[in-house]
Amino acid sequence: MERIQSINPERITWCCADYGIAPEDLAAELGIAPTSIERVLTGDGGITFNQLRKIAEHFGRGVLFFLESGPVNDAQVHSPQFRTLANQKPELTSSLKKLIERVEKQRAVYLSLREDLDDADRLQFTPPELTRKNPQEAARIVRKWLGLADENIFSTYREAIEAQGVLVFRSNGYNGKWQIPKQNPILGFALYDTGCPVIVIKKQSSDTQQSFTLMHELGHLLLHKTSSIDDDQDFQSHQGHERDANAFAGYLLVPDDFLAVIRDVARPHEASRYDDWLAPQRKAWGVSAEVILRRLLDAGRLTQSQYNAYRQWRAKMPVQEADGTRQYRYREPKHLFGDTFVRTVLDALNARHITLAKASTYLDSLKIKDLHQLESLYAGL
Repeated sequence: MERIQSINPERITWCCADYGIAPEDLAAELGIAPTSIERVLTGDGGITFNQLRKIAEHFGRGVLFFLESGPVNDAQVHSPQFRTLANQKPELTSSLKKLIERVEKQRAVYLSLREDLDDADRLQFTPPELTRKNPQEAARIVRKWLGLADENIFSTYREAIEAQGVLVFRSNGYNGKWQIPKQNPILGFALYDTGCPVIVIKKQSSDTQQSFTLMHELGHLLLHKTSSIDDDQDFQSHQGHERDANAFAGYLLVPDDFLAVIRDVARPHEASRYDDWLAPQRKAWGVSAEVILRRLLDAGRLTQSQYNAYRQWRAKMPVQEADGTRQYRYREPKHLFGDTFVRTVLDALNARHITLAKASTYLDSLKIKDLHQLESLYAGL
């Protein structure tokens, strides 16, 4: 079989370093003989097109990327947002790096389709002016900006944010290219852009956890005007930007007037009963008991020992895995990419700006029959 000799070895070496993988591990993972990779890197041999295609797909690059001459220009390959996240978390896995780049490509698709539809300005991101010095006041302003009602769930929070020009993606619970692996501590990230920022939320065991992650990432976008990536430790931080984002999310989800309806005299003595005590508020506000307890703690209405007792009890409870189901495959793009993105793709398809094949590609490789079901869902049929 004919072998390609004009491969740029520097680009394979760069990709291996960028994704933190040794060339011999790359060979093993792709089922390519280590000696073949070694000969390419030393300029003593070539590989087949299929082998090069495997390498390109593994690193999320095109085949031509490895045939171009010259070294890689990191500033051209990675966006400023990507580099910001990589600098914040140097230990990012290769799968997460590919997910970030995949999200950036989806945003580019979305913006291109909106231009084709002559609709680029309808959902322009125009955030209010805020100061990070007062997260409580910032949360009050943003709650009004979002037009939030008193009762909410994750989906209504998401819809309110999308209506203000922010794309909100939620990773899949099942294995695949749009999943943040369960064992990965990353809970979410935000890609800042003055025209169209994106928030990505990891699918978690409950919608209330996702709601807090969503507002935490929104806090980074609005208060700090920068990209961010957060793991479970960041959501417990009391320093710097993470402190700001946590406080902002808490005030936005549970304003002071919400706290006023909670009766301290009804608080149980056992921390294990706090969930029952706060059940009406948890359901109405779409938040976890811990978010409410944290607000009560900061307001001086709960002691640190009481808060710690609840967290210790909660930590012992079994965690329900957020396994995804593919029973209703045609609905998945809406759960994954959000209503705004899906409507834009379907509008572009209806206006014949894109083909069925393109629409399928943009909607997580949805099969044509599932795509037609999705169209019927949006048509209310």
